[in-house]
Amino acid sequence: MTATYTKDQAALAAEQHEHEAHSLERADLIRIACVGLAVLLCWLRVPYFNVLAIAATLIGGYSIYEEAFSNLRERRMTMELSMSIALFAALAISETFTALLITFFVLIAEALEKLTMSRGRNAIKYLVSMLPQDAFIRRGEAVEERKVSHLQIGDIVVIKPGARVPVDGSVVSGHSYIDQSTITGESIPSEKVAGSFVYAGTINQSGTLDVRTSGIGVDTAFGKIIHAVETAELSKAPVQKTADRLAGYLVYFAIGCALLTFFLTHNMKATISVVIVAGACGIAAGTPLAILGGIGRAARTGSIIKGGLFLELLGQVDTVVFDKTGTLTYGTPVVTELECLSDASGSDVLELAACAESASEHPLGKAIVQEAQNRNLSIKQPERFNYLPGKGIICTLNGDSVLVGNRSLFVENGYDLPTLPNKRMETSEVLVGKSQKLVGIIHIADVLRPEAKQAVADLKLMGITSILLTGDAKPIAQSIANKLAISEVVADVVPDQKQEYIKNLANSGRRVAMVGDGVNDAPALMEASVGIAIGSGVDVARESADIVLIGNDLGRFVETVRIAHRCRRIIMTNFVGTIVVDGIGVLLAAFGYLNPLLAAFIHVSSELIFIVNSARLLPGKTHT
Repeated sequence: MTATYTKDQAALAAEQHEHEAHSLERADLIRIACVGLAVLLCWLRVPYFNVLAIAATLIGGYSIYEEAFSNLRERRMTMELSMSIALFAALAISETFTALLITFFVLIAEALEKLTMSRGRNAIKYLVSMLPQDAFIRRGEAVEERKVSHLQIGDIVVIKPGARVPVDGSVVSGHSYIDQSTITGESIPSEKVAGSFVYAGTINQSGTLDVRTSGIGVDTAFGKIIHAVETAELSKAPVQKTADRLAGYLVYFAIGCALLTFFLTHNMKATISVVIVAGACGIAAGTPLAILGGIGRAARTGSIIKGGLFLELLGQVDTVVFDKTGTLTYGTPVVTELECLSDASGSDVLELAACAESASEHPLGKAIVQEAQNRNLSIKQPERFNYLPGKGIICTLNGDSVLVGNRSLFVENGYDLPTLPNKRMETSEVLVGKSQKLVGIIHIADVLRPEAKQAVADLKLMGITSILLTGDAKPIAQSIANKLAISEVVADVVPDQKQEYIKNLANSGRRVAMVGDGVNDAPALMEASVGIAIGSGVDVARESADIVLIGNDLGRFVETVRIAHRCRRIIMTNFVGTIVVDGIGVLLAAFGYLNPLLAAFIHVSSELIFIVNSARLLPGKTHT
């Protein structure tokens, strides 16, 4: 029996993760509420408030101490260790309320970080749902339904109109058009006749096909996409939190200065003052607040960021890789130009073609009919209609013979074609003829999004390189790249090649963001440092991505990058400011100019300043 994926397994894993995430969030909120209540009671100086402050600091800060101890065993200097030192130092000199306030700030900081780091993990569940679980098998003249997991290589599978293809295989008989953008990224559905190859997970749009199975379940191109998403999700290395990394430097600085102070002065009070004044609370609380503010501000511009880590990483990106279909373009073929010949007008050419294509299921034909409807042209049904797969249509309209199709169709039917320019590789052309005369050429292409050029230009001004990565043909991709002034183009790639390309960019030292919208982009989105999905794209792209743009405006992505850069500047400003304040404070404390109470005042005051600095990113008035 061939290995396959089941919906039940994916759903169970997703539900279990969701339950765990909500449980952690409730525990955090309860702990913060209890410590906050203790802060209020101690500020009101209720009886035994010192005992309450000590108990609340020790119990409420338990998670901080546990993490600090764990980090010590791993020889890592982190924010939790710095906070633990400051807390116990404050308690040691009876600054109980100060210790309680520090605990409250740290708990809020941790909760905000966890809140911003929550992330949807339903990508695999959605991917599995796109693979049919049942298939129709042809046995002689009979057709019977079977589970896909029971199929064998070589079985003939019947694909009905509107159905998803359950297997990889070759067409034995039939004619249809299949939307395979989920696999190849092609903007126009692909025509399938005997001998054509079809992919599992794609959609049959019109006729019935008989397909000889060559791949099932995990052995299909779609199954490999699922595997790639799973692997990328599991192997994506965590980046050390900014607050931890910066606070770690301060821990070494504080401990070193405290030991030096005690060695030179043997003054325990001065030593404790050094430890208190050199705490990293400004970074601890300011960093997640800046990140939360950045996430909130990005949300107002139309970008949903799934975690503070991704905002941090976006601020470091130097390369943005764009998918083409549905990302830089609309993903729907439209008429872009009408060439008129033999004294025919544009309306004459379009009306003839639309009448001929009115009964056709071809995506180019649908684009022609749509354009004629947009222009309010009269569309009549032809008297006679004959469709030739891969060539075009021959029909009779008002007694005249009309041809609509490619150059081969016209040559075979004796048309004396004038000297035509070379076929444009960036568009699909449809020739229109009437009574042995070529009357016009209709050019059809996927249309570039109007804001795409400005978005690429804005990224370039920020020092970010743009790359076009697509499954479409090289001439089409190059045409789009030329319009956008993108110098690096990679075309004709399948999903695993997209993922490998992103991986190679990262291995070369580049910090990469990937922008896409389709299932075929999911592995690449997962592989990139930051994956960005267009909101109009499929659910799996949105779930696989770290950032989701609501709607299709790439200008929102550019604005999100600006916000990420600003957030990074604020965090680094807080870090440098903390170094300066702590440096001056340590010197004053070491020489006896600061007692523990004044050291605590400087500690809390500087923290509030850095928190206010971070709060500038919170949504509200626009800051310039």
